[in-house]
Amino acid sequence: MADGTEDYVLQIKGMSKSFGRNRVLDHIDLNVRRGSVMGLMGENGAGKSTMMKCLFGTYQKDEGRIYLDGEEVSFSGPKEALENGVAMVHQELNQCLERNVVDNLFLGRYPVKGGVVDEARMKKEASDLFRKLGMTVSLTAPMKTMSVSQRQMCEIAKAISYNARVIVLDEPTSSLMAQEVEKLFQMMRMLREQGIALVYISHKMDEIFEICDEVSVLRDGNLVMSKPVAETSMNELISVMVGRSLDNRYPEVDNEPGKSFLAIDHISTKYAPHLQDVSFDVRKGEIFGLYGLVGAGRTELLETIFGIRTRAAGRIYLNGHLMNFSSAHDAMEAGFALITEERKANGLFIKGDLVFNTTIANLEHYKNGAMLDTQLMRKATTRQIKTMNTKCMGPDDPIASLSGGNQQKVIFGKWLERYPQVFLMDEPTRGIDVGAKYEIYELIIDMAKNGTTVIVVSSEMPEILGITNRIGVMSNHRLSGIVNTKETNQEELLRLSVKYL
Repeated sequence: MADGTEDYVLQIKGMSKSFGRNRVLDHIDLNVRRGSVMGLMGENGAGKSTMMKCLFGTYQKDEGRIYLDGEEVSFSGPKEALENGVAMVHQELNQCLERNVVDNLFLGRYPVKGGVVDEARMKKEASDLFRKLGMTVSLTAPMKTMSVSQRQMCEIAKAISYNARVIVLDEPTSSLMAQEVEKLFQMMRMLREQGIALVYISHKMDEIFEICDEVSVLRDGNLVMSKPVAETSMNELISVMVGRSLDNRYPEVDNEPGKSFLAIDHISTKYAPHLQDVSFDVRKGEIFGLYGLVGAGRTELLETIFGIRTRAAGRIYLNGHLMNFSSAHDAMEAGFALITEERKANGLFIKGDLVFNTTIANLEHYKNGAMLDTQLMRKATTRQIKTMNTKCMGPDDPIASLSGGNQQKVIFGKWLERYPQVFLMDEPTRGIDVGAKYEIYELIIDMAKNGTTVIVVSSEMPEILGITNRIGVMSNHRLSGIVNTKETNQEELLRLSVKYL
């Protein structure tokens, strides 16, 4: 292709894709320069994931062409794309958790020597790779023993090991703390200098301006902007993405918490990782944030409150009454709800439709006599689709067909059907675009104003400071302090988060 496009390692020309009557991509043109970082933004459901799936051959495009280094390509699946130098690191990690790092790195391409797998070569190449990337991991540790952030970094290393010319990173920092994000960015800059092109899908505006050279924005299946990052602004990006201006990133937190409602009294857990003597109280109608470094024990604390983890000591009181949960079912019956961090692993029935996923936690309320009333279930689902502004064709859509952010909205809707007294939220806006985040923030504040007690875990410091009344900080599985949101700052939160390290 001698048309002056030799600087482009990847070109997408006129790509279109429809599902039935729903046109998801409409003649998309996207050019990615070699040795650059292209930011790809758009609201959930804008078409980002569909475009990537068409690139990798997971979906077959209806129209358009794809060029890699000037040669037209059409991959039959992700494996063929990977073997041709186009790799993707997914937000929802697909790994063999029972196997170790080396096995996951070489899965599907084990080197053989003398008719047997050459494990010595695998360990050496893996060790050399991680040393080159400045990463310290235990090569023999099962993946299930690692944090989400460690697993994510291993997946990035795997993509690099294929000598990829193009690497697509889908929300790679969604579970990373600030220092881990900086390490990732250092790695990305190194790859960029080596001539590798990176497509960086993210909803985090600050990161786009820090690491990307260019940014492209999709809205409703159309490419509505593509320009150098230096020539745009955060306000323009938000306006182009959502079709309207968001003057403030966070709504006004105007709930008025009442008296103490939930009391956590000297909680410790029986099994590792061990929580140690955690005590605090949350008021009725309060939004209580939990902050801390990855692995500090925030998720374990929510799971202990919800009855999933076994307590070794301590008590939980709700409105003065002792709660002895031995299971999640007990917690639900007492008016508790929990949104988990890993939505696909333990928040959704991925083979079910929206009706199933919206009503599964509340089936007793949809019975007509001894039988389930499908009309009541569809009515509830339709109600939550409207409440959450979920982008879908209707209640019968497979949950797997929705974008990650819209799947998260379905999970919210499932719990809202139970009208919880205490709503526990673990990274509730992870992987959600700026417009949908604002809607979630408004929902959380409205719930608090209506008397719901909310405990929210977030790794995003601006978010935890933007939507809470008070913040508890975890450090090495202990509560290191509680601060009033309006009276604290990022420096104090960081100091508390390293207090017991």
